[in-house]
Amino acid sequence: MNIGIVGLGLMGGSFAKVVKKYNISTSIMGFDHNLQHQEEALSLELVDKFVSLEELKKCDLIVLAIPVDSIIQFCQELGDVSKTTTIIDFGGTKELIVQNIPPHLKSNFIPAHPMTGTEKFGPSAAIDNLYEDKIIVLCDLDKCEEIHKEKIISIFKKIKMKIVYMNSKEHDIHASYMSHLPHAISYALASAVMKHQDPKSITLLAAGGFKDMSRIAKSSPTMWTDIFRQNKTNILEGIDIFEEQMSHIKEMLQNDDYENITKFMEKANSLHDIL
Repeated sequence: MNIGIVGLGLMGGSFAKVVKKYNISTSIMGFDHNLQHQEEALSLELVDKFVSLEELKKCDLIVLAIPVDSIIQFCQELGDVSKTTTIIDFGGTKELIVQNIPPHLKSNFIPAHPMTGTEKFGPSAAIDNLYEDKIIVLCDLDKCEEIHKEKIISIFKKIKMKIVYMNSKEHDIHASYMSHLPHAISYALASAVMKHQDPKSITLLAAGGFKDMSRIAKSSPTMWTDIFRQNKTNILEGIDIFEEQMSHIKEMLQNDDYENITKFMEKANSLHDIL
């Protein structure tokens, strides 16, 4: 199988590593407009070579591992791919992407979201075990031809991913709480510290809790601005609910109501019983 990967950052580069590990691809071709990324990806041996758009279209599988707005734009350039070429995207939102897939690509296209990642980006961020034993969400497969479903499901099973199926609207609601809202909170926490009169001194006290919560604030602003834009409504609803909970904590603190603060925390602890 010839695999073409558009975008050789964390997601695309790590996918290149894992399909090589399991001997899924005879040839991995890269497509990336960033010349520095091309040089890094080749030096790291993530891909065999970088190709033109016309060469990319001849691949058996095209993986779009680029920001969500770019996925929509790039699909417009894939007009004449073969009916046997499978196209999959790794975008963090799904509904708007699905709505904007050109009609002639709908039978080829599988919207997917690997529920994995780190705060790092670029080819040097690619790691060996990013995908194994992680969840991959496949959306709206009823619109895709059977040949493409079988190909993708087979690949994800071979690289030991856990497959979850849902529609794109449902995905974006769930992802807004499990992924997008935590990023918004992390960015807000980092911004709050930076507004302190002496942020360098305050970070001397940074321990596990702060580092865990602020780590994802190092994620790519370009990628996450796109995600926030595409999933705006769901993220805003999540922020409203989060603000209600913060207001509740604030009110209990103002009233020295520590008994109910304890109960509030105990209830929050129970989340990890279902994770």
